[in-house]
Amino acid sequence: MPPTIRPATPADIPALEALIVRSATHLGTGFYTTAQTAALVREVFGVDSQLVADGTYFVVEEDGATAACGGWSRRSTRFGADRMKTAPDRLLDPATEPARIRAFFVDPAMARRGYGSALMRHCAAAAAAAGFHQLELVATMPGVPLYLAHGFTEVERFDLALADGAVAAPMVLMQRAL
Repeated sequence: MPPTIRPATPADIPALEALIVRSATHLGTGFYTTAQTAALVREVFGVDSQLVADGTYFVVEEDGATAACGGWSRRSTRFGADRMKTAPDRLLDPATEPARIRAFFVDPAMARRGYGSALMRHCAAAAAAAGFHQLELVATMPGVPLYLAHGFTEVERFDLALADGAVAAPMVLMQRAL
């Protein structure tokens, strides 16, 4: 049976936070150092509850088990959990601005089964149905191959300063048309 994709609920958040830590810790190996991964998990990665409230953050389930999570957004924040926000998110204009792809994470025990691709197709279709013509995301290095496979192109590589500037993690801004 194909995986089930459903909107995340506030009750899902603790389990998704744990999945995100497992995903970053295990699937980031070879892409980020231990210090970079620890800083990303502590300062950046996690659920953005605004996406859950908007109904644009999803849980991918296989046989009742949570396999992955991720979403899209009609809001201006490009990446990061609630703890990264400093102001309310403004709504994007679908006629002139790209929708955001946000916080894709796969449980390491369920990696390489197509869950990220299924989630990408789901999110792209939802963003298109909402009137958006383009997608944008900030990719972590482990995610770049997935996004390239789905038609994204690199716009800019940059280092994200973490741990009060003591650690820098490479990231890639990417875009694609819908």
